[in-house]
Amino acid sequence: MTSVQFYHNARDPLALACELIGNAHRGGRRVVVVSPDAALAQQLDRQLWTAEPGSFIPHVLSGSPLTPETPVFIAVAGETQWPHTDLLFNLAAALPVACERFRMLIEIIGNSENERAPARARWIHYKQQQFPLKAFDAERRITL
Repeated sequence: MTSVQFYHNARDPLALACELIGNAHRGGRRVVVVSPDAALAQQLDRQLWTAEPGSFIPHVLSGSPLTPETPVFIAVAGETQWPHTDLLFNLAAALPVACERFRMLIEIIGNSENERAPARARWIHYKQQQFPLKAFDAERRITL
């Protein structure tokens, strides 16, 4: 069953995503990131190149011929084909497609009400599906 972790109050959701993706990669995890749109996917692509000086997080954007062998795949919300099903990061407001196929789902939520309201709806959905849920305060780095 998919376990779900919510990281609330992220001051900079993309920076937190880069940090957690880097940790996952170093731990040998394969990652899919769902972005709300192509512009944010491009921004995440750029940030992954510069997030950790001296390190390399191999990643590709959707449509790359290197997708099958690359451990971090960046998609846009609504896509349905995933190269692997280990760890899913959802940066979009919508429920990610076929999230139940993943071992773990990470939701990163910023400080604005525009991000919080859809996150509450996703939390309720996951709870109704009986997914194991954990919540963290991203700013204070504590479990809620």
